[in-house]
Amino acid sequence: MTVTLHADVTALLNRRDLTVDDVASLPEDLRYELIDGRLVLSPLALPIHQFIAHRVATAAEEHCPDDVLVNGEQAVLLDRRNELRPDVALIYEEGAGRSPVRPDDVPLVVEVVSESSKKFDRDGKLKKYAYVGIRNYWIVDPLAERVTLTQFALGPGGDYQRLLQTDELVTVDRPWKITLDLPAWTRRRDRIRAVARPDN
Repeated sequence: MTVTLHADVTALLNRRDLTVDDVASLPEDLRYELIDGRLVLSPLALPIHQFIAHRVATAAEEHCPDDVLVNGEQAVLLDRRNELRPDVALIYEEGAGRSPVRPDDVPLVVEVVSESSKKFDRDGKLKKYAYVGIRNYWIVDPLAERVTLTQFALGPGGDYQRLLQTDELVTVDRPWKITLDLPAWTRRRDRIRAVARPDN
């Protein structure tokens, strides 16, 4: 499929010195992230990716405090040259009056791994989210043999410490009690893989 981009967007794709001000007027429906001054466009995620992101958000909302919103693909401002869009972001209400939101208003970000993002989710985003002090970071990997959660929390030195990696039914207690039925997600993913028509 060929995508035609507006000339202004095409010009921005060739630059490596962009700031959040340069991309502030981009169309709201354009799926992008600003990474180290570079505009990175994201393809539409596969339905199973969206399904899992939705399940994470639903699980987070079950015991969610009244002063927190659970959002999908919310822009998070890291600094002048970095604006990321995690698949799920928890946001304190007092910080929800703007977009992108500030990292100190975000107690948890979740990335659902895709083929195009797997390296950056596990390395680059891990470092960037830690650097700005987001206290909790989860990576949910539907590309593994079984859908897997890796849970990170900021340690005393400001780096993420891995608390958990599992593909089982799990209840975590940070940032509050959240139960994730990873085996059910694996079964659904496998069923979709078995019946889905080939893309041709």
